[in-house]
This record gives sequence, structure tokens and C-alpha cells, in this order.
Amino acid sequence: MEIRHLNDILTELKGRSPKRLVAVNAVDDHTLDAVNTAVDGGIVEAVLTGDPDKIAGTCLSLGIDPGKFTIEPAPSEDLAAMKGVELVSSGKADIMMKGLLSTDKFMRAILNKEYGLLPPKGVLSHVTVVENQNYHKLLIIGDVAIIPYPDLSQKIVMTGYLIRTAQALGIALPKVALIAATEQVLAAIPACTEAAVISKMAERGQIPGALVDGPMALDVAIDKESAEIKKIASPVAGDADCLLFPNIDAGNVFYKMSARMCRSEQAAIVVGARVPVVLSSRGDSMQTKLYSIALAALLG
Repeated sequence: MEIRHLNDILTELKGRSPKRLVAVNAVDDHTLDAVNTAVDGGIVEAVLTGDPDKIAGTCLSLGIDPGKFTIEPAPSEDLAAMKGVELVSSGKADIMMKGLLSTDKFMRAILNKEYGLLPPKGVLSHVTVVENQNYHKLLIIGDVAIIPYPDLSQKIVMTGYLIRTAQALGIALPKVALIAATEQVLAAIPACTEAAVISKMAERGQIPGALVDGPMALDVAIDKESAEIKKIASPVAGDADCLLFPNIDAGNVFYKMSARMCRSEQAAIVVGARVPVVLSSRGDSMQTKLYSIALAALLG
């Protein structure tokens, strides 16, 4: 069944065995509220790392029983992050989640070679599922947070991540738009030439499981009228399931515009590690963090 709304992920997970989640430095109310809701919904069983007194205090303020979690004491953000990767590395956690700590510290722990969370030559990338009331279905986008300026080889891997996420959401043949400033293949714009290469690779079966087209401007990718006006004949145009942005500048602006001005609901994870990683912003709502946990559980 194709999942059309983020809330449908919660429904899809009902009846499945809960995943084991470790939330790193889970001392803030948004993280604890989201993890608590996920535990109550049977989506996950949770381990929290961090200062036990701060965790207990936040739980008390939210009316949450801390006894429903396993708490692994850690006196600092760095140690909380390392405790989290230890649990994943030892096979005791299926999902890792960032709580109240900087992304730099969190990612440094994940990339620590001692624990082997990133496969050799692996590529970590951020995937977001956006539910925008102005679009007729979910949009799967990347990368808005991890890879600033991906090269061609990274973009090929990232395209695969978008496809696999779309398939996990029940989209049998995802439509992937490779975003650039124009549909023309202009040699002076790397985003255009690299999109053309990826599109040709997909056409020849080197990127299976999806319809991939580009370069494609954003309006053409998500608006049929724009595609018709510009005379772009493509099954992807105006009906994209996935958007691969050329760089973090374009992707992050789209992400924040969707969240703040369009009031879109979102779920965000990092893929490419041994387990899905929930990497929402410190400013993201409890609902976004809950949807992100659910997306990680669906993919885990």
C-alpha cells in the first residue's frame, strides 16, 4: 500500500515488532516527548543516554514515567554520543537518534572508525519526507543537511537512497527529478551536466527501480502546468516523488521554506550507516521527531 500521509507510517507500523532505539543526550522535552509517544505506540523500545538527573527532571515536567526507558548515564554530550554508537555497534540498537547536542558532535561519533557504523567507502546522506498541503503527495528529498556539494558519484548514491525510501513508502516505481536551475543541459552548470549523466544512466538500467529525469527546474518537477508551458514531455514532470537537489544551499532553503512558510509536516533521517539515524533539527517540533522515528523504524 502506498503511504500518502506521514501519519500513515504510524498506522503501517502497528502490529510490527518494535525497533530498539537509542536516543543520544535525550534530555530535552521535544526528544523525550517524541520518544515517549513512539514507545507508547509500540514503534520502538528506547534507551536514553545522558545525565540521568536531567532526563528524570524533563520526564517529570512532561508527566512521563522514566521507568519505561533504559537510561545509560553519560556526564557529557560527547560521552552520550559515544555510548549511543557503542550500543549500535554491539547490535543492541536498530535506530540512533540525536537529542540535545550539536550535529558536529553527533556525526563525529557516528564516523568514529572504531565502531564501524559507516561501511568502507560509505556515503552518509540526509533524506527528508515532506508532506506539503500544496502538493498532491509526499515528496522525498535530499540532501538538505549532510553533504554540502556532492560530486557525481555521491549524487548517484544519493539517488539510490531516495529511490529506496520511496519504495519503503509503497511507491512501486518512484519518479525522481534531478533539480537544477534549468532543463537545458548547459556545460557551464555542473548541476545540469551531472543530472544529464545520471538520467542517462537510469535510462540504460544502471539505476534501476525508478523513472529518473533531469536536469529539471523545480517548477517543472512539481507543477504540471509549468511543464506544459515549457513543453517538457516527461513522466516525471509535474508528478515527481523524489527531488535530488544539486547542493545543500538549494536543498536546505527548500526544507526550511517548506517547514516555516508552508507549515509542512516532515520526517528526516540519515541513511548510509549500519542503522537509520534520526537527525532532526534542534528546532524541529515533537511531531517532526515522532515522524522521523517512524520513518527510521519503517526503513530499519
